[in-house]
Amino acid sequence: MKFKKLVDSFNHAINGIIHAVRTQRNMQIHMAATLAVLIACFFYDISRFEFLILAITITMVISAELINTAIEAAIDSTTNYYHPLAKIAKNAAAGGVLVTAINAIIVGYIIFWDKLSKATYVVINKIKNSEPYTIFIALVIVCIVTIIVKAIFGEGTPLKGGMPSGHSAIAFSIATAISLITEEPIVVSLSYLMAFITAQSRVDSEVHSVSEVVVGAIFGSALTLVIFKLFS
Repeated sequence: MKFKKLVDSFNHAINGIIHAVRTQRNMQIHMAATLAVLIACFFYDISRFEFLILAITITMVISAELINTAIEAAIDSTTNYYHPLAKIAKNAAAGGVLVTAINAIIVGYIIFWDKLSKATYVVINKIKNSEPYTIFIALVIVCIVTIIVKAIFGEGTPLKGGMPSGHSAIAFSIATAISLITEEPIVVSLSYLMAFITAQSRVDSEVHSVSEVVVGAIFGSALTLVIFKLFS
């Protein structure tokens, strides 16, 4: 029972993110910028410290936009007429988003400007000698794009049902990433076996249909492959 409540709390939280992505133009812009920055991390020599700064900055911007959306919804639900204090609250919340967005631009400028003229296209070597955080970037991109696709289809909940299967997408994304950084056939086989078992469990538990699981598997594998191989 406690586990079900925990899963429900995650569902509610992710539903909030999906609602913001689906209805807020600024959130859509933030998500697109997030994907662009994460993909750019593959093409430029980003250190762990720089990636940590980028991760914190991205989190601040998205969190500020979510809080702004929550404040606007709360005000609209309690006030059906013009009120100067409501205007101040909305403007202040929007100002908080603007501050974090300006900070993000400054951070991006400082980190990427010197690297724009030194772009490296040795992605294959970076994959073979990949640091754990590089794989983490790919998984984050898969998660974000999966949430966006779920928002577009508007079916099920983030952790239960809907097109595509998020569990299958992430499981096959991990398996594909492993297959790209290792040459051991047994490791690759076991990785895809575990991904297949994960996908099958979603069908057996009647959470997803076969088509949703298959689309999720193809989606996760293809997106990870594109990210790793785009400029090989």
